[in-house]
Amino acid sequence: MSSKLHELAVELNNILASHNSPVASMLSERGKRAYFPSRGILGQSAEAKDAAINATIGTAFENNGTPLTLECLAAKVGLNTSAFLYTPSYGLPPLRTKWREMMIQKNPNLNGQSFSMPVVTNALTHGLSISSFLFVDQDETVILTDLYWDNYDLLMHECHGANLTTFPMFKEGVYNAEGLEEKLMTAGEKKIVLLNFPNNPTGYSATSEDAEKIYAAILRAAEAGKKIVVIIDDAYFGLVYEECVHGESLFADLANCHKNVLAVKLDGPTKEDYVWGFRIGFITFGCKACTGEHYKALEAKAAGVVRATISNTSSLAQHFLLHAYELPEYAEQKINKFLTLKERYNRIQSIFLEHPEYADSFTPMPFNSGYFMCVKPVNANPEKLRKLLLEKYSTGVIVVAGLLRIAFSSVPLGKLDQLFANLHSAVQEMQ
Repeated sequence: MSSKLHELAVELNNILASHNSPVASMLSERGKRAYFPSRGILGQSAEAKDAAINATIGTAFENNGTPLTLECLAAKVGLNTSAFLYTPSYGLPPLRTKWREMMIQKNPNLNGQSFSMPVVTNALTHGLSISSFLFVDQDETVILTDLYWDNYDLLMHECHGANLTTFPMFKEGVYNAEGLEEKLMTAGEKKIVLLNFPNNPTGYSATSEDAEKIYAAILRAAEAGKKIVVIIDDAYFGLVYEECVHGESLFADLANCHKNVLAVKLDGPTKEDYVWGFRIGFITFGCKACTGEHYKALEAKAAGVVRATISNTSSLAQHFLLHAYELPEYAEQKINKFLTLKERYNRIQSIFLEHPEYADSFTPMPFNSGYFMCVKPVNANPEKLRKLLLEKYSTGVIVVAGLLRIAFSSVPLGKLDQLFANLHSAVQEMQ
């Protein structure tokens, strides 16, 4: 790799270092090289968009100026044929604006705060990859709980060379904010933290008390001179079933926490709007040291990584979502789907109350949100138990970190009782 940075990357780095902002120092080496090619094909095409004759973009049009589209597909889509065209690497502008507005509606503490426009990603996995590209160097350490989504290993460790260091998620049955602070206060100025609520695999979200402790731990570390990138995986945001859960994303707390804290929010409609196959997500930045100019530079770097990896995300999916968000029935339909999941959560709580004998077979881990819950088997090997459940009881679960992960999101309400009865029977058989 050439040691010389592209002039556009240098310009963005200088912006991010201006006004004594620490953000430039938080970039990885690849992050320093990232830029959006605003003076290349894309920039020249943008300049020609209103020309009478525009021979710049690699798309095809009918002689009447509409997109060259197969009628059999256009008839199925039911949207304007502009949905068949490329979107910018930043994402569809009205969708970015709408998502930012919706973020504030969901997180009232963001109202009046300074944070970037969202950049559209190919769902959250791509957002995690962009975050790693921009902020994580080879052999740098990422701090996270010991219970985490296993794709972090593949994505951050295998693909980006990060080392993952963990602290116990729970201490005496509550979230272990002390463990987080201990990791933050270890040697080294730059720290990278990954927070995931509701958590996969546990289905646990920070309570209001947890959120205060997490915020305080990060703030103390920042005041001690640590420069902290907090990547917030909000894949299951909003799917909370208890009043005690912190009602907003931690991004709303951390986006303007301290000049040494850069909050990176990864979210999207995948789980929030039940569109798993659309593969649309967003990456948004917040930092007390950032101005609008800084945010535009971060957006340009993120869009540059989008351009370099996938060029742009699905135009069709973005148009579908924008259409849905503007429909009056959207909100009610979303609530109804949420209530389907909450009903299952409530039934699980009732099952545990109705069957105290299940405590002889497994211990539920704390859970209050999301798609999942975990149980710890009593005197039974988790992997052998998983195989027994599958082979004898036709019941599939996932083994992770010595626990069984149960995705109640995918189990019909009427089968939940049988699921836990099967689990109890299988453990008793092994015991």
